Amino acid sequence: MVVGDISTGTEVLVIGAGPGGYVAAIRAAQRGLDTTLVEKDAYGGACLNRGCIPSKALITASGLAHEAGTAEEMGIHADPAVDLARMIEWKEEVVDRLTGGVEKLCKANGVNLVEGTARFADDHTVRVAHGGDGQGSESIEFEHAIVATGSRPVEIPGFSFADEHVWNAADALDADAVPDRLVVVGGGYIGMELATVYAKLGAEVTVVEMLEDVLDPYEDDVKRVVRKRAEELGIAFSFGEGATGWSEGGDGGYLVHTETEAGEESTYPADRVLVAVGREPVTGGLDLENAGVETDDRGFIETDDRTRSAVEHVHAVGDVAGEPMLAHVASTEGIVAAETIAGEPAALDQRAIPAAVFTDPEIGTVGMTEADAEDAGFDVAVGEMPFRASGRALTTGHSDGFVRIVADADEGFVLGAQIVGPEASELIAEVGLAIELGATLEDVAATVHTHPTLSEAVMEAAENAQGQAIHTLNR
Repeated sequence: MVVGDISTGTEVLVIGAGPGGYVAAIRAAQRGLDTTLVEKDAYGGACLNRGCIPSKALITASGLAHEAGTAEEMGIHADPAVDLARMIEWKEEVVDRLTGGVEKLCKANGVNLVEGTARFADDHTVRVAHGGDGQGSESIEFEHAIVATGSRPVEIPGFSFADEHVWNAADALDADAVPDRLVVVGGGYIGMELATVYAKLGAEVTVVEMLEDVLDPYEDDVKRVVRKRAEELGIAFSFGEGATGWSEGGDGGYLVHTETEAGEESTYPADRVLVAVGREPVTGGLDLENAGVETDDRGFIETDDRTRSAVEHVHAVGDVAGEPMLAHVASTEGIVAAETIAGEPAALDQRAIPAAVFTDPEIGTVGMTEADAEDAGFDVAVGEMPFRASGRALTTGHSDGFVRIVADADEGFVLGAQIVGPEASELIAEVGLAIELGATLEDVAATVHTHPTLSEAVMEAAENAQGQAIHTLNR
């Protein structure tokens, strides 16, 4: 039976239940606003279902297997057998637990959940087509809307994701077997994280990158630590080459074709090809023009520091609003959007947004680099602590990398940090808090840190910036 078209109303309509959308919906409901959340696929969005969470699950599992098999130095001799099917099943169990939790949280906070695909009919109405035959559609009138439809992998010419052997990131997270040979097109954070996973699972991995190094735009000494470790894992790199297409190989596999700017061509054998060259916003199909909302030439919705588009009552949060395309930024923007709609004085503060790359070793950054600070006119003080001088790092068997803190030399205020090494994604939070609170080098250095811990390296870097480090040579 076809359900007839119905019409409902809401104060706040949120389109997309990813980390920006569901957070915005919950916060709006917490502020007493009648809130409706429309999701066409799965609660949690790409982050929980096809990105952040499943990739970190596989990073952890593959890292555990690799460490168990390479710990002879510690007196551990093992040859672990990897059951990839069970590993993927475990990853799905983690994802299902979290996505189910998102749905429960939304309901517990009084958010109205609607499953379907939303399109703007005008600047105060969307039509939602429900999935499945005979499910019909409905119109929802709103006072305010928050677009949180996220992003998807960029597909490049010559490599269609419809081809079984061409993977996007989501495909790589659901593989039923480890390919003998994997070519990764793109040396950004997604490409490098998944290249590391598959190298640790036993694949022969080649990364093809158009630029002259991986992980643009991180600083050279940060990238060098990660690239060296990747090479130790057996990952090969080909820089300055763009992938142009593929052909069938004579051994039952495939050949990936590349070309330099000078026209030099190369081929790389592969059983699977992972294309990880970036992400693009999901705005097509929303009929944004019916609401008077325009996008830029890349499809992103331009917003102000309160997440408002050019149409003031239509907000955009998360990847659909452009860089930085990070889940925690999406959540922060979702909170700002909801609180702005509720009449609160919320606004985005870009000073202390952390970023992390879950390679081996990890990268964590926040605030300014030394070059950024100099360009901004600061007299800069910089302090570093190498992990090779950290007792705790040595006891984990992971001592590559360093902590670097950037500060204003005159007043001592912490301006930023770059960490590459074990647990960098966790350690960076301390510096983010220091920036947010306006803390100085002296504040960080005078904070007693537990021994022996990795976090002591942050304290020592602050001491080093003041020329009084104990456990490393002062700059």
